[in-house]
Amino acid sequence: MAVKNDLPHKPMNGAEILIQCLMNHGVDIVFAYPGGASMPLHQALTAVEGNLRTILPRHEQGGGFAAAGYARTTGKVGVCMSTSGPGATNFVTVLADSKMDSCPVIAITGQVSTPVIGTDAFQETPIVEVCRAVTKHHYLITRTEDIVRVMKEAFHIASTGRPGPILIDVPKDVQLREITVSDWDPPMNLPGYHPHRRATVDELQKVIELIKQSKKPIIYAGGGVTFSGASSHLRAFAEKTGIPVALTLHGLGSFPADHFLCLNMLGMHGTVYSNYAINEADLLLSFGVRFDDRVTGKLSEFAKHGKIVHIDIDPSELNKNKPALVPIHGDVCQALQDLNRLLDSEQTSTAPRGSRYPEWIRQVEEWRETEPMRFADRDDAILPQFAIQRLHAVLKRKGLLDETIISTGVGQHQMWAAQYFPFTKPRTWLTSGGLGTMGFGLPSAMGAQAAFPLKTCVDIDGDGSFLMNIQELACCFTEKLPVKVLLLNNQHLGMVVQWEDRFHGGNRAHTYLGAGHGEAPYPDFVTLAKGFRCGAKRIVEKSDVDSAIEEMLDSKGPFVLDVMVPYQEHVLPMIPSGRTVRDMIKA
Repeated sequence: MAVKNDLPHKPMNGAEILIQCLMNHGVDIVFAYPGGASMPLHQALTAVEGNLRTILPRHEQGGGFAAAGYARTTGKVGVCMSTSGPGATNFVTVLADSKMDSCPVIAITGQVSTPVIGTDAFQETPIVEVCRAVTKHHYLITRTEDIVRVMKEAFHIASTGRPGPILIDVPKDVQLREITVSDWDPPMNLPGYHPHRRATVDELQKVIELIKQSKKPIIYAGGGVTFSGASSHLRAFAEKTGIPVALTLHGLGSFPADHFLCLNMLGMHGTVYSNYAINEADLLLSFGVRFDDRVTGKLSEFAKHGKIVHIDIDPSELNKNKPALVPIHGDVCQALQDLNRLLDSEQTSTAPRGSRYPEWIRQVEEWRETEPMRFADRDDAILPQFAIQRLHAVLKRKGLLDETIISTGVGQHQMWAAQYFPFTKPRTWLTSGGLGTMGFGLPSAMGAQAAFPLKTCVDIDGDGSFLMNIQELACCFTEKLPVKVLLLNNQHLGMVVQWEDRFHGGNRAHTYLGAGHGEAPYPDFVTLAKGFRCGAKRIVEKSDVDSAIEEMLDSKGPFVLDVMVPYQEHVLPMIPSGRTVRDMIKA
């Protein structure tokens, strides 16, 4: 982005220059935890004149995931900051998570002064070397004069092409040295970086020819559709062609769950009908996906009968896991817009829904009717699926659904949320997909709430995941971020328990998180939440669910609703890892 050059032309230290750069690039929130090597940066943050808010998390990982939640909901670059050594290494999981999920985050770390780098100085780690494999790009700034250029490059790289995380390591002496900046918008030095490519007409014409020849096509849409801003164009494309849409975990919300053509999530815990459709399709239109193992199962059997079109902005994903008949390197948003124009020009769009592929649509509809998402509800317990359904119903009844953002931790609750909370809009669903990081839910909701203070942000979490970053309740309270936590508490590491039951004869190997069977729930999350001055309530009766959710949503501040659920419940359907649709477990 172009930066105005009518900015201060006076001596400034490196820390002040870096903070000015953040404001130049439109940053309005930074999640920053201070320490010895980053103190100059924090001093500069206190002197900011403008709309830059500093939020103090209670753990660097919490700040990093808050930045990720901010980025995933806004589409802008999220910024987090820490000191050197242990502060910096607490960002490693955040960076790895953001790399896997294509999330534009810039992590700024303080570093020991340049003369002592490499001497094992106090709180020194070679964080660039540590994070080389889990960042899109990384910098160790050794000259104050380079700060403005590096910051410009970092924002450009993080937000273009396939989005991803950037690490910027800034030694303390570089932060303290004073210079006068003569050019706040210097040229970038990125000769090998070419993030933009538009699919050619010839490439897209091949796609249209395959569509014309197909009798059983399906769209396989992923996070790239959301991240590129292509959701509306995907909907138009699906409606023009009459092709059903199956979504990855990160694709949820990029195509409305209530749309006739939506088959919802596919893969390991996806709907039966989406997996059946993928298995039988003769054409797979893959948009912004990476053929992840949790989607494909056994690669050689995935979409075995279908020709594959794969469009992605990252050329390294093409033919990486699954060979494509038509691999197209290009921006998915632009490609879908161009495909829609080509369809219009050829007058190939359909009128009534499904009229192009009547037999195929009838088959898909039959699968959807005979194999819907379902669970055996109980009157004597609150099942997690029921609680999630009621959350959706109460939000809808209160008129809050259109302005709600849902985050999760990782595990059974994550999959149940994906299955039973229908998403109709992009960027309203935050979850750790590729890395599967427990502890993601609360801080990412915190970042989303900071970005959208008037929206309802709900973390659907499990007791194991929630406990990993529970300290961020303190941040939520002090920063007036009214995040709601629907805690599905089964006192176990639920997904690991499920695998123990299915594949290890039910042998429990350290998956019980309580203090002893028959005792009161442990930890006491209600007491913990109140210790952080947050609202809290525990329920065990099914009849209390709706009123408790109402109380949670009506609360003015952060609130933890501790819902006791049975640990014996399994996430179904399930395709075992490395297996096929034929091995699907339905009950």
